[in-house]
Amino acid sequence: MIILGVDPGLTRCGVGVIEAGAHRRLSFIHVDVVRSSPDMSQDLRLLAIYNGLVAKIERFAPDAVSIERVFAQSNRNTVLGTAQAAGLAMLAAAQRTIPVALHTPTEAKLAITGNGQAQKVQVERMVTRILGLNTMPTPADAADALALAICHALRPAGALQGGEREQHLTAAQRQWAQAAQHATRRRGADRGM
Repeated sequence: MIILGVDPGLTRCGVGVIEAGAHRRLSFIHVDVVRSSPDMSQDLRLLAIYNGLVAKIERFAPDAVSIERVFAQSNRNTVLGTAQAAGLAMLAAAQRTIPVALHTPTEAKLAITGNGQAQKVQVERMVTRILGLNTMPTPADAADALALAICHALRPAGALQGGEREQHLTAAQRQWAQAAQHATRRRGADRGM
């Protein structure tokens, strides 16, 4: 399975591509950033990001696209640009009927390091180690995109719904599944469900 990870951003949109093989063996394929210049108008910046994402999707033909779920930040302009870039990634995938998964930064950190509060450098080191790279991917947006792709590959789908599946998970994957289940319950409570 080819997974394309996207760390959305308006200036730098990280793109990482991995292959998830048998026995959760992960292989590095590609990492890059799609850029747009802050000197351009907003519409042209969005077009540049969209075109770059489409080119990556067409080049690597992923089976799934894993995108960082946008969360509220103190800088409104940053969160708006990030949300717009995430939307473009979802659109580009949907137009090609490629399944999309959204993962929070905490989920990615937990899947990669076993600690949802891990520092960026810890995540970068683990991405490097998991994929057998000689050097850490740069810039950080690129490493984050690979982390999102790895997170999707390691997700414990249905892990807590059946005891047999849970037995085959690592401690980090069990912890991540529990955190994801807790977040789902909390979102439901926030919506009054």
